[in-house]
Amino acid sequence: MPNGGRAYIIMYAMQERTKKSSGTTDLTRGSVWKVLLFYCLPIFGSAMVQQLYSLVDLLVVGNFAANSNLAVNAVGNATTVVNILLAFALGANAGCSVTVAKYFGAKNHLKVKETVNTAVVTFSALCALSMALGFAFGDLSMDALSVDPSYRADCLTYLYVYAGSMPFVFLYNTGCGICSAMGDSKTPFVFLVVSSLLNVVLDLVFVCVFHWDVAGAAWATFISQAISAVLTAFVLARKLRALPCEERPRLFAGNISRDLVAASVPVILQNAFVSVGNFFVNKRINDIGLDATTGFTAAFKLVSMANVGVSQMTSGLANFCSQNKAVGENRRIIKGFFAVLVYCLVTNAVFMAAFISAPQFFTGLFVDAEKLTPDAMACSCNFIVIVCSFLPVVCVKIVCDGAVRGCGGNLGFTVSTFSDLILRVAFVYILVPSMGFSGVSWAWAIGWSLGALVAVGFFLAIPCLRPVFFKNHVPKPALR
Repeated sequence: MPNGGRAYIIMYAMQERTKKSSGTTDLTRGSVWKVLLFYCLPIFGSAMVQQLYSLVDLLVVGNFAANSNLAVNAVGNATTVVNILLAFALGANAGCSVTVAKYFGAKNHLKVKETVNTAVVTFSALCALSMALGFAFGDLSMDALSVDPSYRADCLTYLYVYAGSMPFVFLYNTGCGICSAMGDSKTPFVFLVVSSLLNVVLDLVFVCVFHWDVAGAAWATFISQAISAVLTAFVLARKLRALPCEERPRLFAGNISRDLVAASVPVILQNAFVSVGNFFVNKRINDIGLDATTGFTAAFKLVSMANVGVSQMTSGLANFCSQNKAVGENRRIIKGFFAVLVYCLVTNAVFMAAFISAPQFFTGLFVDAEKLTPDAMACSCNFIVIVCSFLPVVCVKIVCDGAVRGCGGNLGFTVSTFSDLILRVAFVYILVPSMGFSGVSWAWAIGWSLGALVAVGFFLAIPCLRPVFFKNHVPKPALR
C-alpha cells in the first residue's frame, strides 16, 4: 500500500478513537435522519427536564403551599423576570455552541480549546451583569408588573434566590452548548436528569416538610442547578483534554471573543425581547385580575413545555448546519432541515392532542382544582385550546430560525424573532379591551402565524443554500 494511503488510514483511525474516547460526534457524515435523531433526542430530553425545574416549583407550591393561588402567582410573575436574566445564559449556550461547532467540524482542535477558554472569560463578565440586574431592579420590576401586594414579598424572594444562582446557570448552559457542539448531547442530559430528580425531592422537603413555600421552591432550584453545573464542567474538562492538540491554546483570544459575542447577541436579544414582551403581557394580565393571572400562569407553562423541546432541537440543527457549512455540505443542510422539521412537528402534534383534549385536567395539575375559581379555570382552558392549535405554525418558524442561525444569518434570525414578539405584544393590547382574556390567546396565534412567514422568507434566502433551492430555475439560453 502506498505511504499516503497508509497514513490516511492511520489518521482516520486516530480520529475515530479520539471521538469514542471524548464522546463527540461528527455531524458532517452518516445518515442525516439517523444522525440527527440520536443527536437531537438527548437535547430534546435535556430541554424537557430543564423545563421541569420551574414546572415542579409550580406544581409543588400550587398543591402544597399554604395559599396555593397566591403562591402560583408569585412563582409565575417572578419567572417572568427570571427569564429576562436567563436570556444571557441561553445566549452564552448558543454562542459557544455555534462557534465551537464551526471549529470542531473543521477538525481545528486548537481553536476549539481556545474558544472554550475565551468563553469562560467573556461569559463570566456577562454573568456578573445579569446578577447585578436581578438584584438592582427587583423592586422596580414588581412595580412595573403591577404585582399584587398579597404575593409581592414571595415574588421578590424567588427572584433574588434565582439571581444568586446565575453563576451555576451560566456554567451549565455554557458547558452544555460546548458538549452539544462537539456532538455529545447525552452527557448534559444525564446530569440534568439527576439534578432534576434532586430538585423534586428538595421541593417536596422544603415546601411540604419545612413549609418554606415559595422560598423553599427557589432554594431547591438553586441547589439542583449548582450540582448539575459542577458535574457538566467536570466532564467537559475531560473531553477537552482528550482532543489532540500540539500547540498550547491561548487563555483568551480577542477575535474569538468577538465571534462568541456576535453569535450570542442575536440569541440574547431574542430571548430577552421575548421575555420583555411576556413581561408586558403579564402586566396586562395582572391588570385584568387575580383569576386571569392564575389561569395564564398555569396555561403558559404548558405551552412553554410544548415549545421548549422544539426550540432546543433546533439548536441541535444550528450546530448541524454550522458543522456542514464549514465543509461545504449544503445539500446535507437542507436534508437536515427537513429531518428536524418532521421530528419537531411529530413532537408538537403529541402535545397538541394531549393539551387540547384535556385542558382542565392539565390545569388541575398545577393548582388544586378545588382551590381554583371557575374564572381562573376558564382563562387557562381558553389559552391552552387556542394557542396549542397553532403549535405546528410556530414549529415551522422555530426550525427555520435554527437553520438560519446555524448558517450565519444572525440578522435574519433576529428580525424574525422581533417580528413575532412585537406583533404578539401589540395584539394583546389591541384585542384585550374588546375580547377580554381571549384577546391574549388570539394575540399569540396571530403573532406566531405572521412571524412564521418572515422566518420562511429568511430561510429561503440563505446564501449558501440558494443555488440548491433554485437550481431548476436558472434561465435557459435563448434559442438562435
